Amino acid sequence: MEDIIDEILRLKKERKAIVLAHLYQPQEIQEIADYTGDSFGLSRQAAGTDAEVIVFCGVKFMAETANILAPDKITLLPAADATCRMFTDSLTGEVAQLRKEKPDAVFVAYVNTPAAVKAMADICCTSSNAAAVVASIPEDKEIVFLPDGNLGSFAEEQTGRRMTCWKGGCPTHMGLTKEELAAAKAKYPGAPVLMHPECRPEVRAMADYVGSTTGIIKYAEKSDASDFIIATEEGVLYELETRCPGKHFHLAARHLLCPNMKKTTLEKVRDALKTLEPRVVVPQDVREKSVAALEKMLAITGK
Repeated sequence: MEDIIDEILRLKKERKAIVLAHLYQPQEIQEIADYTGDSFGLSRQAAGTDAEVIVFCGVKFMAETANILAPDKITLLPAADATCRMFTDSLTGEVAQLRKEKPDAVFVAYVNTPAAVKAMADICCTSSNAAAVVASIPEDKEIVFLPDGNLGSFAEEQTGRRMTCWKGGCPTHMGLTKEELAAAKAKYPGAPVLMHPECRPEVRAMADYVGSTTGIIKYAEKSDASDFIIATEEGVLYELETRCPGKHFHLAARHLLCPNMKKTTLEKVRDALKTLEPRVVVPQDVREKSVAALEKMLAITGK
């Protein structure tokens, strides 16, 4: 493994590349990354560097966002088959059809969605600013929120706005049940439950804090508690343990694991740097429309 890591470090210099790793990536991938974090934050960081190559260790829509924000850089996705189980390939066509049916509605697209869907949206949002984005929309406008219905319902709870929420969702987060969380709370009494808003509403109601992956980490850093129950993908435990020495983190359920996030390997990162493949290139027309939706979000929230 050390030989592969040395090779990656050498190739990074040769290619003037940076490696981005989402917080759900395997530990060994996070360890060799230049930046770790949430998907949109990583893309913004990469766009602001002088790197010529972006190696995005995550899933496809994340690499697309990086390419949207930094089209002048080569964007690589080491695990070419790393897609997202929140939606299927039919999502783009289904959204296009609904736009025809609801021409006057405001379409809000979670950044965790394909570039082609961002391009059809009026505005994007992240898991940390969804409520702010929804609250900014005039009250007389119908809102369609996609593709994560659970994040949509969370924004509804925060704002009091009623929306048409897509019926999609992240299987990893949706799989957590009230019974599983209750068992974890009984096992670790008094431990705050930190949860991602992609979990179901009835499960979110049992949490002490609901927020983005970065928000969960910041909460744990500031909290005086020594034990926490974590209700999001298990990859975040590495960052939590790194940044919060002496504190203990317990997964709400053992099945909180995204198989597509675990498809990235050190060998795939090395090979991507060697060959500059597989590349992710967003078509110019899609990129321009996606940028418009992202810029509207940033104008409201700044992040």
